[in-house]
Amino acid sequence: MESIGTNVTKHTTRVVSALTARTQLGAIMQRARDNQERFIVDRRGEPQVVILSVEDYFRNVVKEPQSLARLQAEARQRGLDKFPMSAIDREIRRIRKVRQRGV
Repeated sequence: MESIGTNVTKHTTRVVSALTARTQLGAIMQRARDNQERFIVDRRGEPQVVILSVEDYFRNVVKEPQSLARLQAEARQRGLDKFPMSAIDREIRRIRKVRQRGV
């Protein structure tokens, strides 16, 4: 079985076999998330998929629409980017309840 090492610098891309990805998926996911490592999974020597963290994906792959970037900058200026997820979830639940009653 192929083993995945732990001494890797940030944004290192490793090629792992499909078998290794299958048997060590939890460890690969953790390393992608915690260390921003990237993995190319190959099958029979052919690259098939890439595994990377969601943060890495959004930062480096997805291009932000200009309007979203503008909204995020405005939220930062007004201090609105500091809301904890629990407060956001509560507000979403509250709005959904209000909408359900109104229908």
